[in-house]
Amino acid sequence: MLRTHTCGEIRIEHVNTQVILCGWVQRIRDKGGLIWIDLRDRYGLTQLLLEEGQTDPAIIETARSLGREFVVKATGEVIERKSKNPNLPTGDIEVRLQGLEVLNPAKLPPFLIEDETDGGDDLRMKYRYLDLRRNPVRRNLELRHKMAQQTRIYMDGQDFIEVETPVLIKSTPEGARDFVVPSRMNPGEFYALPQSPQTFKQLLMVSGFDRYYQIVKCFRDEDLRADRQPEFTQIDCEMSFITQEDILQMFEGLVRHLFKTVKGIDLAEVPRMTYADAMRLYGSDKPDTRFGMEFVELKGAFDTVDLTSGKNFVVFDSAELVIGINAKGCAEYTRKQIDELTEYVKRPQIGAKGLIYVRYNTDGTVKSSVDKFYSEDDLKQWVVQFQAEPGDLLLIMAGDAAKARKQLNELRLEMGTRLGLRDPNQFSALWVLDFPLLEWGEDENRWFAMHHPFTSPKPEDIPLLETNPGHVRANAYDMVINGTEVGGGSIRIFQRELQSKMFDFLGFTPEEAKAQFGFLLDAFEYGAPPHGGIAFGFDRLCSIFGGADSIRDFIAFPKNNSGRDVMIDSPATISPAQLDELQIAVAKK
Repeated sequence: MLRTHTCGEIRIEHVNTQVILCGWVQRIRDKGGLIWIDLRDRYGLTQLLLEEGQTDPAIIETARSLGREFVVKATGEVIERKSKNPNLPTGDIEVRLQGLEVLNPAKLPPFLIEDETDGGDDLRMKYRYLDLRRNPVRRNLELRHKMAQQTRIYMDGQDFIEVETPVLIKSTPEGARDFVVPSRMNPGEFYALPQSPQTFKQLLMVSGFDRYYQIVKCFRDEDLRADRQPEFTQIDCEMSFITQEDILQMFEGLVRHLFKTVKGIDLAEVPRMTYADAMRLYGSDKPDTRFGMEFVELKGAFDTVDLTSGKNFVVFDSAELVIGINAKGCAEYTRKQIDELTEYVKRPQIGAKGLIYVRYNTDGTVKSSVDKFYSEDDLKQWVVQFQAEPGDLLLIMAGDAAKARKQLNELRLEMGTRLGLRDPNQFSALWVLDFPLLEWGEDENRWFAMHHPFTSPKPEDIPLLETNPGHVRANAYDMVINGTEVGGGSIRIFQRELQSKMFDFLGFTPEEAKAQFGFLLDAFEYGAPPHGGIAFGFDRLCSIFGGADSIRDFIAFPKNNSGRDVMIDSPATISPAQLDELQIAVAKK
């Protein structure tokens, strides 16, 4: 090794020790008679000291030629610092230089390699190898490493076996778009990159590997946002001879193990909520339960209550649903603040036509934006329905039931943010159960699997496939943390007859089912056990543990929102010779 110690490990007990350090120059402070150099590696930072009259003039000359990010080798003696830095683990010591060698000079970086950098996202993505030198990004990747390490420790302790599944597989019509890979040896035919190892892990269950897991790269050619990347990582798991309860217990254990070992947090037992209740109370199948503000109906589909009709207010009279939230302690909101909320819900992304408010003032009076139509006695009935207290503000929306719930969910989250109720350092986990098995595609005029076609219906709901398919519940479950879905899975179909019936229901002809999934149907005839599993979005888990909204800073080399790697400039064209070899013709722009 070129070095005896790292820049993060030297302490006061190392005083009078001879050390050799290697790293990057963070900064230089030249005070004439004294020069200090901050030397950095991934373990930390150590201050180097040079003194006129005590340090070799040649070393001082070399030091004055250094620039930011020069790679150097420093030799010297550890001494106690006169002016200590309590904010630095190495702040009690410094190294009096006796030798300094430039291993490699460096150009001036395009942005500061510091915790608070002056580099924007695009610039830092282009020079990602420099961005990775910054402490916040390094800490994110260290967190990711520890998450993976602790996942393996837990899974190994539960007798799971890690098995790698193929990356070049077959394209399937369900789910998101596939990334496809041409086959040179089979002209005109293509592999697909896996969106998940779903069928392979089910085949492993048929093979008798009753507890499988894999920290696996997956690929989806879909529109991107902060929590999506074209390539992402899953903790993929499957078990045999289990019930849904076994899955929930096992993987709640994994999540609690990660919180304990990575964050030092004893996560409480994870509560459970049905999909129907999640939509009724929060308008979302992934509710943020760090705060309350549950939905209350004034006129609705779930309750027979109707406290709004017959007052000649057309907006409410014509609405399928009138629903609201209670913003505790917000009755003093100004008209400007309420107008801001109104404009927020009117944004095209949300699409509401307006917002009704009711102030329950601290003096007990009730005032609203619909006083023209509703008396104070009417409004006080609303206050009772909302279980409001003096000082509260009711925010109410109306319209088509599904749209109104979705719009109110967005308003609820915005209010939670404005009121400081969505602290990224607080964690609230939730199991959401009993999803619908199917959803209707208006454009295609057919049913689609809400999860995937291998999800088993609840046994008691199987007869409804013939009579009322929209009411069939899936034997499925999602793990939600802080309003983000971090994992999802289901009990699988394991009998050929039921799987064939599901394919038929989803519009597959027998020929199409055989062509796409014949290998799985055949496998089910050779003694497939009851099985089920779950997959966690590993990147999302890391970002939540790191208190961030975006997954990009927890991936070493991420893509941007256009799916491009601006550092290596990909995707890119390939040569005509390669295209000819693959027998691919590319249309000219």
